[in-house]
Amino acid sequence: MTIDSSIPTIAQPVSDVKDSIQIQAANREVIQAVRAVNASGKLGDRNELTFSLDRRTRRPIITIVNRDTNEVVDQIPSEQVLRLADNLKQSQ
Repeated sequence: MTIDSSIPTIAQPVSDVKDSIQIQAANREVIQAVRAVNASGKLGDRNELTFSLDRRTRRPIITIVNRDTNEVVDQIPSEQVLRLADNLKQSQ
């Protein structure tokens, strides 16, 4: 799993310890899911699944990256959708 530490985290208001524990549990589930997908080999020997946040829209991005070249093989949502969301956000 790859985590891009240069992207700031989304600040979510945590009203109590229970909310904090639920957020931490959800994060652990995502990390475990990424590790499971990568360990399964379903993406091939050269590819891995990564999660990050878009810098402009702060939306989650799922990518499949070639381990050898670090090239993005596929991305959800696509760059076009991210730009559209950014443009809509700026126009509001």
